[in-house]
Amino acid sequence: MLTRELISQVHRLEIKTRRLVNEIFSGQYESVFRGMGMEFAEVREYVPGDEIRWIDWNVTARMGHPFVKKFVAEREMTVVLMVDGSASMRFGTADKWKSELAAEVAAVLGFSAIRNNDKVGLCLFSDHVEKFIRPQKGRTHTLRLVRDVLEFSPQRVATRVDEALRYLNRVVKHKAVVFLLTDFYQVDEKLLAVTAKRHDLIALQVQDPREESLPNAGLLEFRDAETGETLCLDTSDRAVRRQIEAAARERQKNLDSLLSRHGIDHIVLKTDKSFVIPLMRFFQSRVKRIR
Repeated sequence: MLTRELISQVHRLEIKTRRLVNEIFSGQYESVFRGMGMEFAEVREYVPGDEIRWIDWNVTARMGHPFVKKFVAEREMTVVLMVDGSASMRFGTADKWKSELAAEVAAVLGFSAIRNNDKVGLCLFSDHVEKFIRPQKGRTHTLRLVRDVLEFSPQRVATRVDEALRYLNRVVKHKAVVFLLTDFYQVDEKLLAVTAKRHDLIALQVQDPREESLPNAGLLEFRDAETGETLCLDTSDRAVRRQIEAAARERQKNLDSLLSRHGIDHIVLKTDKSFVIPLMRFFQSRVKRIR
C-alpha cells in the first residue's frame, strides 16, 4: 500500500528532478547517449565513394550489379539503474543520507532517459538482487521506479556488487547503459571488467564527508552497519585522524586506478554537495570524447 507521505515524496522528487532535466540537463543526455550502434535499414545501388565493405554480395549477385547496405544509428537505448540499498548507504552526516542522494540521482537519470524515449530498468541490491524491474518506457513506469527506490527496505544489510553485476549480465542480453550507484565499499574487479565489456558501465560513487575525515570530537565509538563490529577511536588525537584520512585517500586511489584500468567512467557524488556539477562535468567530458 502506498502511503500519502510516500506519494508526496515521489511527486516532490519528480518536480525537482524534472526541472533539472528540462532546464539544466536538456540536450546533454541526448548528446552523450545517441544509441548503442547501427542497425540495418535497406539496400541501395552502389555509387562511387561508397565503402566496399558495405556491399551486399547476395543482392549484388542476384541483380547483376553492386548494391550496398544502408545503416542508420540506433536511436532507442536501454538504461539500467543499479542502486545499492545495503546498510552502508543508510548513512549521512551532511544534508542527506547516501541512499537519499542515490535516489535523487537515479530519478534525474530516469527522467532524462524517458525524455530521450529510452527504456529504463531498475536493479535494487544488497548482498543479492532484491528487486529487478525490466526496462520499459513512459512516465508512469519511471515514477514507479522512483517510488521503489524511495521505499526500498532491504532484507539484508551486507553489500555484494559482484552478485548484482552477475545477475545483470545474465538477464540483460543486449548492450545497455548501466548506471551503478554505490559507495564501492565492496568491489570485484573481475565482474566490473566483464560488465564494462558487455555494457556501457558508469560508476557513480556516493560518499559522505565523514568517510574521508573525522572531526576533533574526543573519544567516539563507531559501528560497522553491515558487520556490527564496533571500534573506539580517540578523534582528539591528530595522528589518529591523519591515519583515517590516509587510509581513505589510499582506498580512493585504488578505486580510481581500477575503474580507469577498465575504461569505466567514474563520477563522485557527495552528500554535502550538489550532484548537478559532477553530472554536468561527466556529460561534457563524454561529449568531447565523442567528438
